[in-house]
Amino acid sequence: MTSYAEHARPRAPARRERRARRSTAGGVAWIVVLAVLLAGVVAVNVAVLRLNVRLDRESQRRVELQDDIARLQSQLSSAAASARVLREARVKLGLVPADPATTTYVRLAP
Repeated sequence: MTSYAEHARPRAPARRERRARRSTAGGVAWIVVLAVLLAGVVAVNVAVLRLNVRLDRESQRRVELQDDIARLQSQLSSAAASARVLREARVKLGLVPADPATTTYVRLAP
């Protein structure tokens, strides 16, 4: 007949192997979970960087458009001012632009 000690010896290594396998499997699972989380963080950072690049481009375009608007408003103001001056000169003072064909220039000696 076999003793109780003989039966207990084979069981002890089996329990240790199970514990080792569980801890190894648990460690691998944590590594996989952490790798997935880190990959997600990297993906979010890449997306944010792309959006920042696009936002920077759009901001530059906005500044260019504002400069164009200011330049065009200045040109419009200049054009409207000269037309307004001509109209006021005609209406209030009775002046008319000189005919370039009849204009003569006088040269003065130094």
